[in-house]
Amino acid sequence: MKITVETTVNAPIASVWEAYTTPDDIVRWNAASDDWHTTRARVDLREGGEFSSRMEAKDGSTGFDFTGIYTNVVTNRLLEYTFGDRTARIDFTEGPAGVRVVVAFDAETVNSIEQQRLGWQAILDTFRRYVEDNSS
Repeated sequence: MKITVETTVNAPIASVWEAYTTPDDIVRWNAASDDWHTTRARVDLREGGEFSSRMEAKDGSTGFDFTGIYTNVVTNRLLEYTFGDRTARIDFTEGPAGVRVVVAFDAETVNSIEQQRLGWQAILDTFRRYVEDNSS
């Protein structure tokens, strides 16, 4: 089953793309809540390139690595990747209200569909706020 989350970012497409694909930016926005953070990120932004980010609870109680391989990269438009046996697609579309970012990903079996949707949406909302606060 695919889960889809989306937001519209009021910023130029180049700023949105850069923030989504640059490790220095990723560590600043990639968290679903204030008690989590991303401590490191690595991006090899090309088809066949690997990415990873380390997400941890700020109290140090738990953490995990989110890793994958890009299968399609179209600058300012599209990212597709695999992570484990799952896939994800992120579309970036310019419009009159800003850049619409749509993330569609394969559900996993541990957490409920609603938990997954809420978590990924929270991260995307944090991304939107970060970009809007930091773009010129």
